[in-house]
Amino acid sequence: MEENTAQSNSYRLRCSIPGHEMDVRGLAAAAFPEGGFVSVSRDRTGRIWVPNSSPDNAFKEMQCISGHSNFVSCVCIIGPSEMYPRGLIATGGNDNNICVFTLDKPNPVYTLTGHKNTVCTLSSGKFGTLLSGSWDTTAKVWLSEKCMMTLQGHSAAVWAVAMLPEQGLMLSGSADRTIKLWKAGRCENTYTGHEDCVRGLVVISNTEFFSCSNDTSIRRWLVTGECAQVYYGHTNYIYSIAIFPNGRDFVSTGEDRTVRVWRGEECTQTIRLPAQSVWCCCILANGDIAVGASDGIIRVFTEAEDRVASAEDLQAFEDELSKATIDPKTGDLGDIKIEELPGREHLDEPGNRDGQTRLIKDGDKVEAYQWSVSDSRWVKIGDVVGGSNQQTSKSVMYEGKEYDYVFTIDVNEGGPSMKLPYNVSEDPWLTAHNFLQKNDLSPMFLDQVANFIIENTKGHVVGATQPASGDPFTGGARYIPGSSDGRPNFGGDPFTGSGRYIPGSATDAVAPQGVADPFTGGGAYSSAGLQPRTTNIYFPKTDGVTFEQANISQIVGKLKELNAGAPQEHKLSEDFLESLESLLASVSSQNACPPTIQQINLLWKASHWPEDIVFPVLDILRLAVRHPHVNESLCGEAEGVQLCNHLLSLMRPDGRAANQMLALRTLCNCFGSGHGRALLMGQREAVLSRAADLATVCNKNIHIALATLVLNYATCLHAQPDLEAKAQCLSVASRALETVQDKEAVFRLLVALGTTVAADQTARDLARSLGVNVQISQYSTVSDPSKLGECCRLVLQELQ
Repeated sequence: MEENTAQSNSYRLRCSIPGHEMDVRGLAAAAFPEGGFVSVSRDRTGRIWVPNSSPDNAFKEMQCISGHSNFVSCVCIIGPSEMYPRGLIATGGNDNNICVFTLDKPNPVYTLTGHKNTVCTLSSGKFGTLLSGSWDTTAKVWLSEKCMMTLQGHSAAVWAVAMLPEQGLMLSGSADRTIKLWKAGRCENTYTGHEDCVRGLVVISNTEFFSCSNDTSIRRWLVTGECAQVYYGHTNYIYSIAIFPNGRDFVSTGEDRTVRVWRGEECTQTIRLPAQSVWCCCILANGDIAVGASDGIIRVFTEAEDRVASAEDLQAFEDELSKATIDPKTGDLGDIKIEELPGREHLDEPGNRDGQTRLIKDGDKVEAYQWSVSDSRWVKIGDVVGGSNQQTSKSVMYEGKEYDYVFTIDVNEGGPSMKLPYNVSEDPWLTAHNFLQKNDLSPMFLDQVANFIIENTKGHVVGATQPASGDPFTGGARYIPGSSDGRPNFGGDPFTGSGRYIPGSATDAVAPQGVADPFTGGGAYSSAGLQPRTTNIYFPKTDGVTFEQANISQIVGKLKELNAGAPQEHKLSEDFLESLESLLASVSSQNACPPTIQQINLLWKASHWPEDIVFPVLDILRLAVRHPHVNESLCGEAEGVQLCNHLLSLMRPDGRAANQMLALRTLCNCFGSGHGRALLMGQREAVLSRAADLATVCNKNIHIALATLVLNYATCLHAQPDLEAKAQCLSVASRALETVQDKEAVFRLLVALGTTVAADQTARDLARSLGVNVQISQYSTVSDPSKLGECCRLVLQELQ
């Protein structure tokens, strides 16, 4: 019954709020003050509005905020925190910056810089995280005044972003017509279906979201990838969408001068405005709808009878609407033939649905009317001016390419004309921006050029796009290493066959129970009868973990065996083999003479053996880099980058699993000396990015080596304030936990997480925003091995 009652109610004007001098481009409902909201405009300001206590149910301006040097494009509210108990306001602008304000001060408390073009969309998440999208084709994740990660994958401007409530999932919508789902900095899914720019996103639940587009459609998607429903009603670009608290009903606005209210699957109300572009909307705490438009006016609509505007104000709004002029080129009214239109008597017949439009001829004039269900009458919405909406344009050649239009733009009187090529599939604002940049013109012309394009291309339908090619991150054709590896017994160490190695153990002796270090204990680690611990022995870890174990005779034997069968051009001489054997003995014994430069050079040369036989050489390299002399020689400033690049090439996703594992172990062992640590910290971004891709390989030894690499990075970063580096560690650990099953690998990832967030509130907040606590909670009850459950519970305590 309640739902039927709600559907019978109509939104009517509550108030019109003048205040901005140019287009209102963004709106956001504020948590504080109660019932308030924030607007931003091309007049370079933001304004905080609060309900006033007067009988007119209007709003008053509480604060004007400014900090941008160009148009302000978007706004969102960052939720309350200990430092800012009333929350923050974030605004994005055409100056490429994000300004962050408190509610009580006109100037920003800080400014976020990093985008290389207009910031056109913002969304806030848990624990103070902020997601931004830009014309520079990227989205960025921010926390505590720092960029935590950059999401790259779109090929055109990112017009819309949204954060899902759980598991650190993020969405981005682009002018490339796709929507992407991101987790921990990685593209997990790409949604295709829209035929033009994606302009708005709004989250319904953990599993669903809406999108709206320049293709005049709204789509409801499942996070898993399916488009569950397509909604049609708008007749031009759709710019914004907002959802009601019930999670089903929503409101949308667009270039067809309308605000549309959707109940369930149908558009139940169409509200026309006396402004061409209805840029934005938001739903206030009491269910009222605020909308911003190109005439600089904010209008609030309400269902509540006690908040509806006075009869005088309602009549003034209707009069303003009736005086509007409608250009048929917009395509909103179809192709108009005046001689075939009926007269005023056509208005005696009632309409069929709310928002239905009807054109009538009054002499040589054409008037447009809209049916109002709530008033049971036709309301004039404007006079139709201009010619018929006939598309006569054909492809035009310009600079060797075909375009739908090539406009001639005269910027300076008497100066040379400039050509502006445009295809209807492109975004007019981005085209205008690129045109201004190419011709070295002031960005202040952006509005005029973009509106010129829009006005002169309206009503032209964009053709269906071809299916997108494979996503650059998760393309379907990409080979997933290890997925079809059918080789028997490949899980064990390729030389010792002993399965999992417990790093750090010099012998096979079993350490006393309850005392052994969880990394170096020779036997299974015991927690002294599972008694609750009062101290955390797991993290923060301050020294690196290395892979020490080796069977020297087996390594040498395998090397000689493979050399005997190698092609002639790759055979190593006996002297060469003896030199490698001597080096192996030198680095494996504390009392031996240090390896010579010649031996180290031969090892480096041998590491470039063919990939199908190089693995015993890589195992020698893995052991050798622990030695200070070898570490200094191979990881120094000149040679270090070459070593790093060589190992990363062996770790490529389509490489051999044995080489991938040994390259990872070699990188872990490089952390054993200062030169290696310095090298790997300098190459962190490339190393961790490549290593993260190996989480999908079905090989537990690779997973353990990957987890150890992340742990060693976390160890080096523990006492450092490098939030971007810690963000990458958290991101890679979170991604690895999606696929890694081996308990030892999971344990090391947990220690890496604990080390990263220990004594660092910002890192803790980021980990929580990525949904790490939800990811790892399944391990909190594991008792075999007990260290896994204990460490998990300690990490969860840190993240509370």
